[in-house]
This record gives sequence, structure tokens and C-alpha cells, in this order.
Amino acid sequence: MSPNESHSFRLTVLNPGGHDREQSFPDGAGEPGSAHAPVNFHAFAACTGGSFEREASRAIAQDAPVLLLLRGDFRAAQRALVALKKGKRTVAISLKETGLHQIAEQLRDPAKLLRFQNILAAADACVATTEEAAEIYRSLRSREDDERVTFIPTPYPIGDTRWDFSRANIERAGIFVGTREWNVPTRNHLAALLLARELTETTTQRVTVFNGEGRRGAKLLRTLNFGPDRLRVLENRLAYPDYLREVSRHRIVLQLDNSCVPGQVAGDALLCRMPCVGGNGAIDRIAFADTCGFGRSICEMNEIATRLLTDNAFYEQTISKSQTRAKKQIGFETIANQLRGFFQALGPLSPLPGGRGLGPPSNASQTPHLNPLPQGEKEERASK
Repeated sequence: MSPNESHSFRLTVLNPGGHDREQSFPDGAGEPGSAHAPVNFHAFAACTGGSFEREASRAIAQDAPVLLLLRGDFRAAQRALVALKKGKRTVAISLKETGLHQIAEQLRDPAKLLRFQNILAAADACVATTEEAAEIYRSLRSREDDERVTFIPTPYPIGDTRWDFSRANIERAGIFVGTREWNVPTRNHLAALLLARELTETTTQRVTVFNGEGRRGAKLLRTLNFGPDRLRVLENRLAYPDYLREVSRHRIVLQLDNSCVPGQVAGDALLCRMPCVGGNGAIDRIAFADTCGFGRSICEMNEIATRLLTDNAFYEQTISKSQTRAKKQIGFETIANQLRGFFQALGPLSPLPGGRGLGPPSNASQTPHLNPLPQGEKEERASK
């Protein structure tokens, strides 16, 4: 992308009422530091030189298209959408948490599901960070409107040397377990640890895992009976750049996550220029097509991991292939071009509620779809 092209489109990402601070990305990914890293939804703003906002008024002032994130009970997003449309902004929406288990958890309440459908119908478009989420958005919108729903993976600053956390191969050793959540069944954290234990027995490579659950987590890890000096447990949270430096000390990242998430574990491995084994996230399938867990058994994961831990030529070839795929398909320039093309193709803004617009979904009730607090919700709040 030429300098003129890179400044011809900027995207504002709005997370109304969220915890992350407002942040501008005039220098793309920027320098690694204390600010939020240019990953996940922040990366959509970063790759276009845009900004990440918490208030609708600030998003409107940016004079740019908006990607509106939905979280919590969706009321803040609903109010923000009203303001953004009054401010004549083109608005695409996305759930902030887009793993299949997370979507199911968010939409199992009838009132939230209806509110979500109303927001979907009133927004100009939907951007999904996984193919599975895109299908859900299409199913809940009119099928005649499919071109306004798109899957765009979260970008990574692969070509930016400031975000190259790689080490010389001779400095790498061990297996880093990319998951840490015991209580989410689709993460398959226990299965990943058991596979790592088997790998450390057959290859003598040490295993590193983060324990975020205190005494309970430590007890669970002890129960697995790793061999002496075979398991290294990290207890403290790290700033993202320091976390990447820790990951990069290892030879491979291992996971068995089956949650259909955007794929940050795989994205972290990309920034460390190392292989990621397992996982069926969007980034896993794109960059690590030869080593991801999509369509593969645990036994196959074992074979792939063993070869990566013992075969230097295969190891280097895997890294080269994953980096080439990543630069081509999820690099900042590629995703910025996709975002620009998608938003430009949307054409004129949809009108405010009450005029000609997308209207409520055919399978939803006729609740006024952009009332910040629909009548049913007023009654619900009054009863509490």
C-alpha cells in the first residue's frame, strides 16, 4: 500500500463503555510498550492508522467508518449505534467475544438475542473475525443481505520489524502450552497438558505453562505428575511484549483449543516466528494450515509436534511457510485493503430508524429496533 493509499482509509473501532483506553495508531503498529498491543480488534484500527474509542462522541469526531463492538448486555452498543447513525457514520458491528462457546453464552438469553438481532438489522454491515461467526451473523440477518457480512481475520504486524520477537533457533528449547483455562471445555487445556507430558517423555523437551488459578491450578498441575524438572510453571502476569519474549524462548507453541476463536495463541507464535501446533482458530487455519488442529486428531498433533521438536529442516520449513502465508493473508497491508474495499462497497449510509432501512429481521418481533431502551426492557428494569 502506498503512503497516499494508507491514509485514504481509516477505521475507528468503538467499544462503548469498555475498559481499554482510547488509543490512536498514527504509526500503524507502533513501538511495543505499555499501550494496548496492535492485536485483536485494536489491530483493525492499527492497520488503517485509525483509533480505538470508548465513547460514541469521540468515534463520531474521527470522521471515519466505525466498527462497533458488542459486549455485556448490548445496551451500550445499542445506544452508541443510535448516536453513530445520527452522526451519519457508516457502522459495521461485531461481537467482541467471538468463540463459538462465547457466542452461545451471550445469546442464550431471549432478551439479549432479540436485542442482538435488532442491532444486526439496524447496522450497515457485520465484520466477523471467524468464519463461524460470519455464518451466525448471516443466519440472523436477511439472506438477501449476505454481501454486507464479511469474514476478515484479525491482522498481525508480521512485516513490522518492531514486532519481530524471534530468537536464533539455537536459543529455543521446550514446549510452551498456549492455553490456561481449565474451566472452558473447548479449550481442551487438560488434553494439551497430557499431550505435552507425553512429548516431554519422548523428546526430553521441557514444558512451560501459565497458572492463573492460584492454589487450585497448582494442585491440578501437580496431580498430572510431570517428571522431575520437566514442568516449568509461570505464576505472574506479564505485559504483552514481555509475554512474547517469554514465548519466544521455546521451540513450539502447543494447544488443542477447539473453540473456533480468532486465534491469538497462533498470532503470538507468528510474532515470535515459531510454529504453533494444534488449535482450530481463524489464524491457526490460515497461517498454520500444516500444523493446526482443524480436522486432525490428537495422535496427529503428537506426530507433528514430535517432528518439529526433532527435525531441524522440517522446523525451519514450517516457520518459513507460516510466515509467508501470514504476510500474504493477515498482514497489516492486506487486511487494511480488505477493510477499505468492504466499507467502500457498502455505498450510501442506511437512513435513521423510522425511514427506509434494513429493517428488523424477518424472524424477530417488531420491536422498534434502535430505541435505546425498548418498551419491553423498560418493563424489565422497572420490575427489578
